[in-house]
Amino acid sequence: MPERIGSISELRAAYRDGRLTPVDLAERVLDGLAGRDREPVWISTVAGNELRARAAELTRDGDPAALPLYGIPFAVKDNIDVAGMITTAGCPDFGYRATEDAPVVRRLLDAGALLVGKTNLDQFATGLTGARSPYGSCESVFGGGLVSGGSSSGSAVAVAAGQVCFALGTDTAGSGRVPAALNGIVGVKPTRGLLSTAGVVPACRSLDCVSVFATDVAGAMRVWHAARGMTAADPWGRPLPAERVDARMPGTLRLGTPRTEELDFFDDAGQAVRFAAGVRRLRGLVGAARPVPLAPFLAAGDLLYQGPWVAERLAALDGFLRARPDSVLPVTRAVLETGRRYDAADAFRGQHRLRELRAQVDRLWQEIDVLVLPTVGTTFTLDEIAADPIGRNTTLGRYTQFANLLDLAAVTVPNGFTAAGRPASLTLIGPAFSDTTLARLATAFTTTGGDSATDPARGPDEPTRGPAAPAAARTSTDQAAADQPAGTSAQVLLAVVGRHLAGESRNAELVELGATLAGAARTAPLYRLYRLDSADGVGLPGLVRVASTAPDGHPIEVELWRLSGSAVGRLLARVPAPLSLGWVRLHDGRDVLGFLCEAYAAGPDAEDISATGGWRAYRRTVGAVRDPGHPGSAETTTGGERGWAASGR
Repeated sequence: MPERIGSISELRAAYRDGRLTPVDLAERVLDGLAGRDREPVWISTVAGNELRARAAELTRDGDPAALPLYGIPFAVKDNIDVAGMITTAGCPDFGYRATEDAPVVRRLLDAGALLVGKTNLDQFATGLTGARSPYGSCESVFGGGLVSGGSSSGSAVAVAAGQVCFALGTDTAGSGRVPAALNGIVGVKPTRGLLSTAGVVPACRSLDCVSVFATDVAGAMRVWHAARGMTAADPWGRPLPAERVDARMPGTLRLGTPRTEELDFFDDAGQAVRFAAGVRRLRGLVGAARPVPLAPFLAAGDLLYQGPWVAERLAALDGFLRARPDSVLPVTRAVLETGRRYDAADAFRGQHRLRELRAQVDRLWQEIDVLVLPTVGTTFTLDEIAADPIGRNTTLGRYTQFANLLDLAAVTVPNGFTAAGRPASLTLIGPAFSDTTLARLATAFTTTGGDSATDPARGPDEPTRGPAAPAAARTSTDQAAADQPAGTSAQVLLAVVGRHLAGESRNAELVELGATLAGAARTAPLYRLYRLDSADGVGLPGLVRVASTAPDGHPIEVELWRLSGSAVGRLLARVPAPLSLGWVRLHDGRDVLGFLCEAYAAGPDAEDISATGGWRAYRRTVGAVRDPGHPGSAETTTGGERGWAASGR
């Protein structure tokens, strides 16, 4: 089974401690690509001998202390140039061999990063589904036929699947945020111009933006720091003003929340519940919060495809579209052809309307510092998108497509899972050049302890400056109290690793005990995960802690559920051997209660599935038969209760 590549921080620590070299890492990457480099995630990959040669050069001459991305593997969306590789923009007949690297790629290579290949996308970066490519449709890493989101589909999936540590995408209407949301990772959409778009096939040149995918905010911002910079080849580039370099502390921020009546979750109650929970957590981190109108944001977003900006998309591709119409997918061609409806007068009318809306939004930034929105209001399967490719694409972009028109920055972060097992996400949005402040708040949100010891404004290796605001220095206990409704008794966090995950067959037992999903997490790299035999053939996941000095521990994906102490007691009474409840060390150093397995059960008959990174990932890897009740299964739970030995945790 291919081994997951760790996060940027994990690989840097391994390089620093001498436990890993880029040469070792290159072999792990190539093993992970074996037999998969022609799947829809990838359009082209770097030849194995070239990757090994680059890794050997870094091992021999590179300095992990001096190079911020030393030996870190990454992918590039295939509308961004890489010297010597074909740029297709998702259209084979459009393809050309790039003679030089896009400046943003060159900066990453100069920072020591290892390029693995170029990833799939919605053709010409026109779409938000990941289902508009002649190279195939990418599915979300969560399976069940769920779309990956687009247009940066392959980049997001490559990161979420653990094939690379980070990836570049582009984001004109949400292409760097929607795929992050649907794959449970972080997506950073910088202020336009901070990351150069030279060497990028334009979708809508005045709005285009290079985006970053990573597994955590710190990693994404490390890439942002390395990639940022002006270049003479890019007339759209902008520097980060000196006064905006330092991030503001979360406790000093004024949060804007959408008015309930203006939110639309398209009948998806699960997404509505998760967003409400996310807003509740954010309120505990910031200094103040107030509702704000969404109307000017949404009206601006409508201009992107129902206004003259679609003609700007056509402007970049009109010659090719006229000469080779059959080379373009029908749905992509239909979107681009709508640009012919608009003339110069329409273009000016559109600009005037946008200016009016932007003035309304600018006034709101006098009252708030950050706006929080759901990244997507609902999710779709590939079949659902095929039934209505344009209408449902518009639905996915409702809360994203206004950002570049209004010159905003955004960071998308995971926000747990719905009860149906679908990923939830929220996006933090701010005015131009608020990137580092958004990153600091996003870090606080994704780490239960509140604030991060790393200031994203200063770079990952530099110390935080200035005193922490009281609201940003909460302990995990304080945060738990902030998240729970008033009047409830103290609750505890429980780490779930297997068939009690959201959407899995035994999750109802937690829900019946009053448990609520607090979010996703990873264990410290101190565990191994085994599949034990079970009566129903699906298998029983068992999490076993290894010695702290053992070299073979792995970080394992878990979910954190919050429930009362009395509910934990009732749960404990029903846990049979070899399972138990004990303390589980998380990646951020916290210890929480969780399901563990006694070591004797991990004998020769137990399958070691640690390298997949978690139970869901294992199931995807083997194309597992869905257990009854799992989303996407043809089966449903209709019979009586099954025993624990057959159902697992």
